This record gives sequence, C-alpha cells and structure tokens, in this order.
Amino acid sequence: MPDMIRLLIVDDHAVVRKGLAMVLRLEPDLEVVGEAENGQVGLAAAKSLDPDIALVDLVMPEMDGQEMALALRKSKPNIKIMMLTGTEVDDRVYDLVAAGIEGYVLKNIEPGELVRAIHSVARGETYLHPDVMKKIVSVMKPQSTLSFSLTPRELEVLEWMATPNTYKQIALQLCVAEETIRSHAKSILEKLKQPNRAQAVLAAIRMGLIKLSES
Repeated sequence: MPDMIRLLIVDDHAVVRKGLAMVLRLEPDLEVVGEAENGQVGLAAAKSLDPDIALVDLVMPEMDGQEMALALRKSKPNIKIMMLTGTEVDDRVYDLVAAGIEGYVLKNIEPGELVRAIHSVARGETYLHPDVMKKIVSVMKPQSTLSFSLTPRELEVLEWMATPNTYKQIALQLCVAEETIRSHAKSILEKLKQPNRAQAVLAAIRMGLIKLSES
C-alpha cells in the first residue's frame, strides 16, 4: 500500500470543500484528514492535525489564505502549502511564492491535474500554474543580468523548471533519467543560491537568465 499523503482543505465555501474532498478521496494514496471554513480555523486545524499538505483558499473571511499561509510557514514549516484561487491570479502571488509556498493552482484545474500537482508537491517539488508565473513576471522589477556558471544543459533544465512539468516529465521530454534532472536542479539551486524550484525560477527571470513563453 502506498504511503498516504495527508491533506487539510481550507475554503470558506462548503460546496468547494466537499467537492475537493470527494475527488481527492478517490485516490488510493490521498487522505483528507480535515476541513476548515476560514484561515483562523484552518491554522488551528493544521497545528493539531499536522497534515502533509494544506490546500488553502486565498480569499476567505476572518483570516485570509495569505495570512494563514504565512503564519503556518513560520509555526509549522514542515507542512507544505498549496494555494487555491479563482480564475484570476491575485496580486499577492509574488509575496506568497517568495515566502516559499510550494504550490499555487487555479480552481478551474482539472481533477487529474490537481492530483498530479499534489503528488509533485508531496515529492518536494513546486507546482505553479503558468498563469501564476506570468503574473509574477508582470509585477517583478527586472535587474541587471548577472553571469552565472550555468551549463547549457542547466539553462535548458531551468527553462523547463519554469513550467508545471514535474521532474519526471522533464526527464521524459529530454530523454534522460529523472535522477539526472534532479541532479541538474540541485546544481541550479546551489549556483543561484535559492532554497527551492519556485524561487530559483523567480531569480532566473529577474536576472534575465530565462524568459517565459507568451503562449
């Protein structure tokens, strides 16, 4: 039996919480351990239930998703956080990603893609919807391009890291082993002095090392 990924769902709309829970419980390795109707309740639930991943709505009463996520990042850094938002990407996304939030998905995501995103985050990767990356670029202030000793292959992998593709999917695209991609990614993080994939991509875009496709 696969290791269970324990999930907490935080959303102020009951129909969204119940719908997500119903879909996610169909997966053999996903367990919904709790639900909460706002950030305040969600923060308390996360501290007591200690889920692997908290799925957190951005816009909620009492305490919104951003406030909850930032508080949870400080008090329970072991819990991975995936933000949920509507079809429009909120201006607060840059601060959330810069704070190390592991995932950011739109609520119109297909169930199968949401499950893949959860698995990706559970493996220690980062999942950012392409529209999220475009929003981040739109609010970033570009800096002068700096010279880094990234190899051509590392630059190629870095460009793929700016997409929602998992390391396994990137490996398939480049016809190499997944561990090879992970090795390149580790080297990229070390050279850019960034703690995770999302922040490495942000730094690379800011420094002009890569650009996002307009498509």
